[in-house]
Amino acid sequence: MTAPSSPDLLPARAERTGPALPEPLERLSIFEGALLEQLHGRLESAAREADLLDVAYTTIDSPLGPLLLAATSQGLVRVAFANEDHGAVLAALAAAVSPRILHAPERLAEATGQLEEYFAGRRRTFDLPLDRRLSKGFRLSVHRHLPLIPYGSTESYAQVAAAVGNPKAVRAVGSACATNPLPVVVPCHRVLRSDGSAGGYLGGPQAKAWLLGLEAAA
Repeated sequence: MTAPSSPDLLPARAERTGPALPEPLERLSIFEGALLEQLHGRLESAAREADLLDVAYTTIDSPLGPLLLAATSQGLVRVAFANEDHGAVLAALAAAVSPRILHAPERLAEATGQLEEYFAGRRRTFDLPLDRRLSKGFRLSVHRHLPLIPYGSTESYAQVAAAVGNPKAVRAVGSACATNPLPVVVPCHRVLRSDGSAGGYLGGPQAKAWLLGLEAAA
């Protein structure tokens, strides 16, 4: 079945207003943009060859709005929604992982492709290396369990607590889901309240509803 239509979660990008640039200036602007892109590519390549790049990141468009993807040499380390403030997320990564961060979309090409397939309804599981260093203790046990919830299925917070060996830790499961560093890929959206209501979600209630609707439509 086709995936549900994308909700208008974020305002559309503003169009450039004002008079158009004179043709010579427009050409110069295009040239400068291409030159900057070329220089950035050289910087990325040099940083990689000199082993100076610890965290690569990119942003992608999605039905849920812009997503920040970040990866280390071990794997995908962070997926962040726009409402988390991507600048703040990068600053937190610099503090928790390494300040050697560079915009390097090529390093995230596989993750980008798999997410695009998932959002289009063509992928049900992710096959990506994950760097789980941002998950600790009980939260890590919850995050490891989440991908075991099948596509299109849900579990309650209580069921997850029991599955990870601590049936009384229902609130702690909620906290673990709320601080999941890899939403969508590690599907905390599949965890609901015991009464079947959605509960909270880092990306907001509309994002959680869209993801559940996408999987239910398959």
